[in-house]
Amino acid sequence: MELYRNDFLISTDREKLNIPFIHEFLSKEADWSRGIPLDRVQKSIENSLNFGLYHQEQQIGFARIISDFSTIAYLGDVFILKEYRGSGLSKWLMESIMAHEELQGLRRWILLTDTAEWLYKKYGFQKVPKPELYMEKHNPQVYSKT
Repeated sequence: MELYRNDFLISTDREKLNIPFIHEFLSKEADWSRGIPLDRVQKSIENSLNFGLYHQEQQIGFARIISDFSTIAYLGDVFILKEYRGSGLSKWLMESIMAHEELQGLRRWILLTDTAEWLYKKYGFQKVPKPELYMEKHNPQVYSKT
């Protein structure tokens, strides 16, 4: 999938992704993945539906979907460089993800976030109505050097 808007492009072409750029952001800027090793980023990309956001062929944003493409999808690692925020690109990225042909008719979408809740609400995401039904196994130190 490739979508154009002025000098911007959203693409699901894995070959276009700038993996060192994605790793740099995820390992140093993102609170949710600080310290993540490059090989983990590469493997996560290999096993996901990826959305790269580009300005004049330079990558400026990213998001990925983990899904069975039938019943469930997890939206993760969503980011846009700070200097490109506030111009509607995050909305365009979310619209593109939600409209992707392989992601239609899913029973459940999952997202973990402590930022931009206002954005995700526009696309139907809401707080878990019955948190007592959800369980997780979480290791926040998994990327820390020992």
